[in-house]
Amino acid sequence: MSTVYLQHFGLQRAPFSITPNPAFFYGGHSRADMLDAMLYAVTQGEGIIKVTGEVGSGKTMLCRMLAGRLPPRIDAIYLVNPRLDPDGVLFAIAAELGLDAAGRRADEVLRLLNGELIARHARGRQVVLLVEEAQAMPLDTLEAVRLLTNLETSSHKLLQIVLFGQPELDEHLALPAMRQLSERITHSFFVPPLPRELVPAFLLCRLRAAGYTGGALFSNAAVRRIARASGGIIRRINIIADKAMMAAFAEDAVAVRDRHVRLAVAECRFAAPAGRRPAWLAASVAAAGAAALLLWLAWPLRAHADSLPPIPAPAWANGHDAQTQLMFDAICKMIIAFTANQHHSAHNE
Repeated sequence: MSTVYLQHFGLQRAPFSITPNPAFFYGGHSRADMLDAMLYAVTQGEGIIKVTGEVGSGKTMLCRMLAGRLPPRIDAIYLVNPRLDPDGVLFAIAAELGLDAAGRRADEVLRLLNGELIARHARGRQVVLLVEEAQAMPLDTLEAVRLLTNLETSSHKLLQIVLFGQPELDEHLALPAMRQLSERITHSFFVPPLPRELVPAFLLCRLRAAGYTGGALFSNAAVRRIARASGGIIRRINIIADKAMMAAFAEDAVAVRDRHVRLAVAECRFAAPAGRRPAWLAASVAAAGAAALLLWLAWPLRAHADSLPPIPAPAWANGHDAQTQLMFDAICKMIIAFTANQHHSAHNE
């Protein structure tokens, strides 16, 4: 993320990255309560836990938060490839536990797992398996995961399992062949979309986590459009907000207005008709980076910002050449002015 961009809005880091960063966790709309309930269920060793939600609703963030808040006595391991066959799952779990299963048969790996889990239990430790994208698991692999819950002592399960998946996971579990697995699930959670009235609080939470200390950055109209276009899906809110801030930055605006969100929404695949997404925003970002590097290396040109020829708009701008050109010119002049001020300040010091 450009330092110029961050300084423009008074940020320390990008506020709307789609990478699940626990520092940006928003606990509103039952998310904090859901996390507390998941922690309780895991620590109590109560069977299999299921967490479902639409794509981009925040399941991965909850998974990261859960792993980060587990007591020290609980070891969290991950199944990162849900498409493995039943034997592949055993080998993957063995690898997560640091076991050497090379050259062993599946039944030997299962015995190896059982011995390791018993040894950890004897040391007062507990193991929880976190499975993401569980809806992509083949049905026989899901059944193999269920069988792992049979690894137990007379009083405790040796392996806790938390399944994170899209609503299709519920469809799989409703099949007659999956009845035994379904009955092992003791806690089910659904991650809902954010209601429109909580979108302002979510945006502010992310901005504050990124170091923003100012007033309202998004206008009321901008927030309403983000809420409407995103449908309350967390990932979509982040994508639209990030693009809208970039559009505001391109205009040297200090606040994000409805027009900036409108441009951002048109750029999003999930919100705009196919073939009608303007390319000016991505082009502006690329131009800003290139211009920043060139202008930094060529100081004499900075003194003649107004005489610089415009940067040609790309041929793929699809009818948005004029708007793209204006955005390019605006960004370049902003960077020229910024670097000139920095140079002037350094010279005075």
